[in-house]
Amino acid sequence: MASSTSPEPFSDQSATVALPPLTGPDAASPAELALALVNARSVSGTEAPLADAVEAALGELEHLEILRHGNTVIARTHLSRPERVVIAGHLDTVPVSLHTDNVPGRLERREGTEVIWGRGSVDMKGGVAAALHLAATMSAPRRDVTWVFYDNEEVTSDLNGLGRTLRAHPDWLEADFAVLGEPTGAQVEGGCNGTLRVSLTVHGTAAHSGRAWRGVNAVHAAAPIIDRAAEAPVREVEVEGLTYRESFSVVSIEAGVASNTVPDRCRIGVNYRFAPDLTAEQALARTLRILAGLPAEGADGAIDADDLELPVITAGTGRVDVVVDDFCPAARPGLDSPLAAELVSAVRARGGGVGPKYGWTDVARFSAAGVPAVNLGPGDPMLCHTDDEHCPVEQIDAVTSILRDWLA
Repeated sequence: MASSTSPEPFSDQSATVALPPLTGPDAASPAELALALVNARSVSGTEAPLADAVEAALGELEHLEILRHGNTVIARTHLSRPERVVIAGHLDTVPVSLHTDNVPGRLERREGTEVIWGRGSVDMKGGVAAALHLAATMSAPRRDVTWVFYDNEEVTSDLNGLGRTLRAHPDWLEADFAVLGEPTGAQVEGGCNGTLRVSLTVHGTAAHSGRAWRGVNAVHAAAPIIDRAAEAPVREVEVEGLTYRESFSVVSIEAGVASNTVPDRCRIGVNYRFAPDLTAEQALARTLRILAGLPAEGADGAIDADDLELPVITAGTGRVDVVVDDFCPAARPGLDSPLAAELVSAVRARGGGVGPKYGWTDVARFSAAGVPAVNLGPGDPMLCHTDDEHCPVEQIDAVTSILRDWLA
């Protein structure tokens, strides 16, 4: 079908990527596609060559309309089916490991099982490979499908290609249900925790460390705030039958200009992963109440509208500066639609199950747009971003088979 391209520039001509054939007698298997994708370096911000290759490969298929915004490539069927679903996956990875240089990848055998080793094999080029294979080989699914391959998932939310496309072209992503290929071990994980990152700057007064009493040590002044984060009342919350586990962590501390100087400021980074029973506003209020030394909730155990007035945090020489660095709402499980029930049945028929997604994923973007969504992809989420990232071939094949049965 005709290609529609956003006017935003997207191509980086300094590098090229070639994917193996998607159809025909020499067509690559999902595992072969996954290895080829791993071999194509695509750290966040450098996805253009891979996006070019995906667009070129899918553009040869008559049954798909190709759309592009930035480095997000979309391929859609137009079969006048009564339902439309989105199958989405991100093209980018975190940086290549400095310890193992895990690009290019390789196929190897571990404990009798074939795995693809290398950066992005789990997060999430195994899932992207399954989607690319199905987009090419399923010309007449019983549901119309919008295949989405997007950039900049592993960095700040304002750069996220899916989010940018939703804002610029919401009609491109209208659907009844969505599946995100984040690694789940070939099981369904419903919804996701939200994520909130705040930076707190505690101010002190600089002094020579030999006369420390003449200053105010900002690191010492920040200690109670760090203790409050360590002792935060994190919860396990059941939402629509799934139990989500929260976490509240100090993730960075920056202070000091010299080894003989009392620091005059201390910057603390805090990350709160909150359950989907909270709105984004409630999560922020809860975060600041905890860091201010106040009860996290009201007397009735809930955050009421009156509690949303954000408290002032003080330490050191006065008021603590608070900046919200990143803020992504949670998503409810999305399992109450007939489409979800069918997908869960297909997973359970292969011995899989259903659980919550503890991390944040882009299912939250679909949920906010009114499209229920779940996570389903190959690979162990515990291996994401590790030096030894590797994905079992059998899980790539299982996810491909599950989605084929669900769509065929």
